[in-house]
Amino acid sequence: MMKQWLSPAKLNLFLYITGRRPDNYHNLQTLFQFIDLCDTLTFTLRKDNKINLLTPFDNVPYDKNLIVIAAQCLKNYTQRLDLGIDITINKKIPMGGGLGGASSNAATVLVALNELWQLALPMETLINLGRKLGADVPIFIYGHAAFAEGIGDQLQSVDYQENWYLITYPNIEISTVEIFNDPELKRDTPVRTIEQLLSQPFEAFSNDCENIVGKRYPKVHQIISYLSQFAPTKLTGTGACVFSLCHSQQQAQEIQSKLNNFSVESFITRSLNTSPLYQ
Repeated sequence: MMKQWLSPAKLNLFLYITGRRPDNYHNLQTLFQFIDLCDTLTFTLRKDNKINLLTPFDNVPYDKNLIVIAAQCLKNYTQRLDLGIDITINKKIPMGGGLGGASSNAATVLVALNELWQLALPMETLINLGRKLGADVPIFIYGHAAFAEGIGDQLQSVDYQENWYLITYPNIEISTVEIFNDPELKRDTPVRTIEQLLSQPFEAFSNDCENIVGKRYPKVHQIISYLSQFAPTKLTGTGACVFSLCHSQQQAQEIQSKLNNFSVESFITRSLNTSPLYQ
């Protein structure tokens, strides 16, 4: 039996850091929305005890890949020795780009194997397992645009306007750990209510990581400054991807054509309140 599942990217439409916790994680307030840029994972059931990722990753050791870790995590939770799977992936989401690709892949593995292995675990259990794999995994299991607090895992469903975005990837991988450990990172943004935050126009949204990323990676700052001439442009997550709000697909295409002088990749996407994982 072979089955394919989508694994979408996400945007942080805003990202505010409200404090640092004793465990070295940070308390956040962020707005997650999915986009229709997706990896595709293919699963083939095995009748033995083996978990195989058949698609090699050049820069991620096999045992450090969240796809493998997520599958093993679920298998360990069930304590079943008869569960096996072969997994391949068609990778579209840039790695280290702040679009949550690895976390999304892990979430897709948990959701897909819960069905394929006929485990019938509730979403809450999957989210708790996902939380151990990374702070962004829960939102992908949750599957709906959300306002998030805590480390990004306390989720409140939001229906935000679905828009066209131009996503620009400057071919730079940025370590989330590196940015969150920067001593100059802003960590004292006041906590606000969801009503206060969502009453602002998109142009007023910001990302507390953007200043640090811009200092460490001048190319990112250069791209944001350039694209901001044509449309509101912001950093997602800890970068390196930036997203520009467009009124139409045509406007996104027109702005995309202005990137010819930059060594970048770009994608025209539509934001989604419901994850393609569940569509």
